[in-house]
Amino acid sequence: MSANPARTQLRVGRLVKAHGLKGALKLELYTDDPDGRFVPGAVFTLQVPESSPWHGKTVTVREFKWMNSHPVVFLDGVDDRNDAESLVRAILWVDQDATAPVVEDDAWYDHQLVGLDVVRDGDVVGRIARVDHFPSQDLLIVQLAGGQDREVLVPFVKAIVPEVDMAARRLVVTPPAGLFEDLPAEDDASDESAGEANTGS
Repeated sequence: MSANPARTQLRVGRLVKAHGLKGALKLELYTDDPDGRFVPGAVFTLQVPESSPWHGKTVTVREFKWMNSHPVVFLDGVDDRNDAESLVRAILWVDQDATAPVVEDDAWYDHQLVGLDVVRDGDVVGRIARVDHFPSQDLLIVQLAGGQDREVLVPFVKAIVPEVDMAARRLVVTPPAGLFEDLPAEDDASDESAGEANTGS
């Protein structure tokens, strides 16, 4: 028999704020299908600091609802506001089959992104070395092309990464000036101009 398919994890949300007195938590969603992801009984792995009492544990959804257009989740074992406060900022991950296609828009597994060419203005400027996850956003770590021994951290947001083309194995970036190259030293130029002006007086 073949071995079990490889497993990976997909980030689906972050617990951002305790809500009310009964253990509810407001969610920041990283999924296009929250009603399908946060069904009663769904289990999530927690990303929390090692010092947290929740480190290494999972949580199970008891109830998910929308309150004033905000997604709110109730978790087993989180019964009051104090419990909820201890989970604020925790990131929720779900176990997935790494070989299964991602059905949500604009969602990819890390292993799918690693190795993609990074293209700017039609030119390949580097390749994805890894993906780092932080509470505020994800960062793409790009190994620069052309033999440069340098990595660039690219925020994985639509404004900077407008296109991910899995078929072509490439990712298009529109970075701000200075992200991939050093900006000219404007201060030096200003000093030179000031020096010329002073010598003329």
